[in-house]
Amino acid sequence: MTRPTLEQTWSVPVALHDISETGRHFALVADERTRAAVARIAGVVGLPRLEATFEVTRHKRDGLHVVGQVSATVSQTCVVTLEPVENHVAEPIDLVFLTDAAPALVEAQAGAEVEVPDEDGPEPLVGGIVDLGAVAVEFLMLGIDPYPRKPGAVFEPPAPEAGAESPFAALAALRKPHRRDDR
Repeated sequence: MTRPTLEQTWSVPVALHDISETGRHFALVADERTRAAVARIAGVVGLPRLEATFEVTRHKRDGLHVVGQVSATVSQTCVVTLEPVENHVAEPIDLVFLTDAAPALVEAQAGAEVEVPDEDGPEPLVGGIVDLGAVAVEFLMLGIDPYPRKPGAVFEPPAPEAGAESPFAALAALRKPHRRDDR
């Protein structure tokens, strides 16, 4: 069985020709099956809520401007207590998609400096379609806390055992000079 990709988990394609000059509003709510698939890909325990809102407008003649927000409730495991914890994610989205925004190939020689622009450029609008579901999943994954903690949870390392040898004792023994008996 193949693992689903971002585009396959929640797909809401919007074509350039479907957006008028005044734009269009989208309010998306993921169903239970979609939330379960996204949770598997994101590596979280559960995803009880996943929603996204978008305002999609035309950008120049052959592009789209997507502004919105993805919001979700994410069930995770606390990295300190290993107990369940729920976090809320709210990520803003502001992207421009253009048909001619294919990434330029950079031919850099070894040791050559490559200039990185301060701002991200436009995203490619492949086939005149932007997938709002995939955009929402991508931004959700950026907003998930990789080290969730329950409020007030503090990691306290275990106290060293009395008389226990350090795990580095064997390495310390290797550093001691060895006497060689030259006879």
